[in-house]
Amino acid sequence: MHKAVRILLPLALLALTAGCGIKIRYSFTGASIPAEARTISIATFQNRASLVVPGLTQTLTDALIDMCRAQTNLDMVSSGGDLSFEGEISDYKTQPLTVGGNEQAAMNRFSISVRVRYVNSFNSDLSFDQTFTRYQDYNSALNLSEVEASLTEEIVKMLTEDIFNRAFVNW
Repeated sequence: MHKAVRILLPLALLALTAGCGIKIRYSFTGASIPAEARTISIATFQNRASLVVPGLTQTLTDALIDMCRAQTNLDMVSSGGDLSFEGEISDYKTQPLTVGGNEQAAMNRFSISVRVRYVNSFNSDLSFDQTFTRYQDYNSALNLSEVEASLTEEIVKMLTEDIFNRAFVNW
Protein backbone atom coordinates (compact mmCIF):
# COMPACT_ATOMS: atom_id res chain seq x y z
CA MET A 1 0.00 0.00 0.00
CA HIS A 2 2.81 2.43 0.92
CA LYS A 3 4.44 1.89 -2.50
CA ALA A 4 1.16 2.65 -4.27
CA VAL A 5 0.81 5.96 -2.40
CA ARG A 6 4.33 7.00 -3.46
CA ILE A 7 3.45 6.34 -7.07
CA LEU A 8 -0.11 7.67 -7.14
CA LEU A 9 0.39 10.85 -5.10
CA PRO A 10 2.80 12.52 -7.58
CA LEU A 11 0.54 11.50 -10.47
CA ALA A 12 -2.48 13.00 -8.72
CA LEU A 13 -0.62 16.24 -8.06
CA LEU A 14 0.47 16.38 -11.68
CA ALA A 15 -3.12 15.89 -12.85
CA LEU A 16 -4.34 18.65 -10.53
CA THR A 17 -1.81 21.18 -11.80
CA ALA A 18 -2.28 20.28 -15.46
CA GLY A 19 -5.34 22.50 -15.86
CA CYS A 20 -4.01 25.54 -13.99
CA GLY A 21 -3.16 27.59 -17.07
CA ILE A 22 0.58 27.09 -16.91
CA LYS A 23 2.04 28.29 -20.23
CA ILE A 24 5.42 26.54 -20.07
CA ARG A 25 6.17 22.87 -20.53
CA TYR A 26 8.89 21.42 -18.36
CA SER A 27 10.86 18.35 -19.16
CA PHE A 28 12.66 16.07 -16.76
CA THR A 29 15.92 17.58 -18.06
CA GLY A 30 15.08 21.02 -16.64
CA ALA A 31 14.24 22.54 -20.01
CA SER A 32 11.37 25.00 -20.14
CA ILE A 33 9.65 25.26 -23.49
CA PRO A 34 6.65 27.42 -24.42
CA ALA A 35 3.52 25.26 -24.31
CA GLU A 36 2.54 26.49 -27.79
CA ALA A 37 5.83 25.41 -29.35
CA ARG A 38 5.57 22.35 -31.53
CA THR A 39 8.54 22.67 -33.90
CA ILE A 40 12.20 23.58 -33.86
CA SER A 41 14.55 24.35 -36.73
CA ILE A 42 18.33 24.38 -36.66
CA ALA A 43 20.12 25.80 -39.70
CA THR A 44 23.57 24.48 -40.55
CA PHE A 45 26.16 26.59 -38.76
CA GLN A 46 28.46 28.23 -41.29
CA ASN A 47 32.21 28.41 -40.70
CA ARG A 48 33.34 32.04 -40.76
CA ALA A 49 36.52 31.50 -38.72
CA SER A 50 39.86 32.41 -40.26
CA LEU A 51 40.79 28.71 -40.07
CA VAL A 52 38.12 26.56 -41.70
CA VAL A 53 38.12 22.94 -40.59
CA PRO A 54 36.23 20.52 -42.85
CA GLY A 55 33.31 18.85 -41.13
CA LEU A 56 33.16 21.15 -38.10
CA THR A 57 29.99 22.89 -39.29
CA GLN A 58 28.17 19.57 -39.60
CA THR A 59 29.57 18.26 -36.31
CA LEU A 60 28.36 21.30 -34.39
CA THR A 61 24.98 21.41 -36.12
CA ASP A 62 24.39 17.68 -35.59
CA ALA A 63 25.35 17.93 -31.92
CA LEU A 64 22.78 20.67 -31.32
CA ILE A 65 20.11 18.75 -33.24
CA ASP A 66 20.85 15.59 -31.25
CA MET A 67 20.64 17.46 -27.95
CA CYS A 68 17.32 19.12 -28.87
CA ARG A 69 15.88 15.78 -30.00
CA ALA A 70 17.03 14.04 -26.84
CA GLN A 71 15.91 16.73 -24.40
CA THR A 72 12.71 18.11 -25.94
CA ASN A 73 9.66 16.64 -27.61
CA LEU A 74 9.62 19.21 -30.40
CA ASP A 75 9.35 18.15 -34.03
CA MET A 76 12.43 19.00 -36.11
CA VAL A 77 11.64 21.00 -39.27
CA SER A 78 14.07 22.25 -41.90
CA SER A 79 13.17 25.94 -41.47
CA GLY A 80 10.62 28.25 -39.88
CA GLY A 81 10.32 26.38 -36.58
CA ASP A 82 8.44 27.88 -33.64
CA LEU A 83 11.88 27.97 -32.05
CA SER A 84 14.91 28.33 -34.31
CA PHE A 85 18.68 28.43 -34.22
CA GLU A 86 21.14 29.71 -36.77
CA GLY A 87 24.67 31.01 -36.58
CA GLU A 88 28.27 30.59 -37.48
CA ILE A 89 31.58 29.41 -36.15
CA SER A 90 33.31 32.73 -35.62
CA ASP A 91 36.68 31.65 -34.24
CA TYR A 92 38.82 28.50 -34.20
CA LYS A 93 42.31 28.93 -32.85
CA THR A 94 45.16 27.76 -30.69
CA GLN A 95 47.46 30.07 -28.79
CA PRO A 96 50.21 29.89 -26.16
CA LEU A 97 48.87 29.99 -22.63
CA THR A 98 51.86 29.81 -20.31
CA VAL A 99 55.54 30.26 -20.94
CA GLY A 100 58.05 27.85 -19.44
CA GLY A 101 61.58 28.50 -18.23
CA ASN A 102 63.04 28.24 -21.72
CA GLU A 103 60.65 30.97 -22.97
CA GLN A 104 58.62 28.46 -24.93
CA ALA A 105 54.95 27.82 -24.33
CA ALA A 106 54.35 25.13 -21.72
CA MET A 107 50.61 24.98 -22.38
CA ASN A 108 48.47 25.97 -25.34
CA ARG A 109 44.80 26.88 -25.39
CA PHE A 110 42.58 25.59 -28.17
CA SER A 111 39.29 27.49 -28.46
CA ILE A 112 36.19 27.58 -30.61
CA SER A 113 33.66 30.44 -30.66
CA VAL A 114 30.17 30.20 -32.09
CA ARG A 115 27.77 33.08 -32.69
CA VAL A 116 24.18 31.90 -32.24
CA ARG A 117 20.92 33.60 -33.12
CA TYR A 118 17.99 31.96 -31.34
CA VAL A 119 14.42 33.03 -32.08
CA ASN A 120 11.53 32.17 -29.80
CA SER A 121 8.48 33.13 -31.87
CA PHE A 122 6.24 33.18 -28.77
CA ASN A 123 8.36 35.36 -26.49
CA SER A 124 10.91 37.65 -28.13
CA ASP A 125 12.40 38.46 -24.71
CA LEU A 126 13.82 34.92 -24.71
CA SER A 127 15.39 35.30 -28.17
CA PHE A 128 19.10 36.08 -28.28
CA ASP A 129 22.10 36.79 -30.46
CA GLN A 130 25.16 35.70 -28.48
CA THR A 131 28.66 34.37 -28.95
CA PHE A 132 29.66 31.29 -26.97
CA THR A 133 33.31 30.37 -26.48
CA ARG A 134 34.79 27.24 -24.97
CA TYR A 135 38.37 26.05 -24.78
CA GLN A 136 40.61 23.21 -23.72
CA ASP A 137 44.26 23.51 -22.71
CA TYR A 138 46.86 21.05 -23.90
CA ASN A 139 50.57 20.44 -23.43
CA SER A 140 52.64 22.37 -25.97
CA ALA A 141 54.88 19.34 -26.43
CA LEU A 142 51.98 17.95 -28.47
CA ASN A 143 51.06 19.13 -31.95
CA LEU A 144 47.51 20.37 -32.30
CA SER A 145 46.93 17.68 -34.93
CA GLU A 146 47.58 15.03 -32.26
CA VAL A 147 44.86 16.28 -29.92
CA GLU A 148 42.57 18.29 -32.21
CA ALA A 149 39.89 15.63 -32.74
CA SER A 150 39.41 14.82 -29.06
CA LEU A 151 39.58 18.46 -27.97
CA THR A 152 37.10 19.48 -30.67
CA GLU A 153 34.69 16.78 -29.52
CA GLU A 154 34.88 18.01 -25.91
CA ILE A 155 34.50 21.66 -26.89
CA VAL A 156 31.53 20.98 -29.19
CA LYS A 157 29.81 19.11 -26.35
CA MET A 158 30.32 22.05 -23.98
CA LEU A 159 29.19 24.58 -26.59
CA THR A 160 25.98 22.70 -27.38
CA GLU A 161 25.21 22.41 -23.67
CA ASP A 162 25.76 26.16 -23.26
CA ILE A 163 23.56 26.99 -26.25
CA PHE A 164 20.79 24.61 -25.15
CA ASN A 165 20.89 25.89 -21.57
CA ARG A 166 20.76 29.53 -22.69
CA ALA A 167 17.73 28.83 -24.90
CA PHE A 168 15.76 26.45 -22.69
CA VAL A 169 17.00 26.69 -19.12
CA ASN A 170 17.26 30.51 -19.27
CA TRP A 171 20.55 30.93 -17.41
